[in-house]
Amino acid sequence: MAKSPAPALLQGTLDLLILHALQRGSLHGYAIAQTIHLLSDEVLRVEEGSLYPALYRLELDGAIAATWGLSENNRKAKYYELTRHGRRVLAAQHDTWTRLSMAVGRVLANQP
Repeated sequence: MAKSPAPALLQGTLDLLILHALQRGSLHGYAIAQTIHLLSDEVLRVEEGSLYPALYRLELDGAIAATWGLSENNRKAKYYELTRHGRRVLAAQHDTWTRLSMAVGRVLANQP
C-alpha cells in the first residue's frame, strides 16, 4: 500500500517542532529536519524552503543562537541551539499546542 503524502504543518507548529528538536542539543539545519522526520515516525517532512526561514525568524527573535562548525561530513555548517528565551517560548508553545490538540480531539470525538 502506498504511503499518503505528508500532511501540511499547521501554521505555527514548525517553530514548536524546531524548538523541541533543539532540546536535545545543538544541531545543524539538516539534522533538525531529520530529527523531526524520525520523531514523527517519518510522517512529517520539513522542506528547506520552510526550515531555513523559520530558523532565521527564531534566531531574530532570540529563541535560538547559531554558531558555525563542521558537520559529520567535515562541511561548514551552522549549528543552532536553544537560548534561555527559547526554552520559555518552547514551554509556552507546548502548553498552547496541548490545549489546542485536546480541544480538537474533543470536537472530533463528539459523534452526531
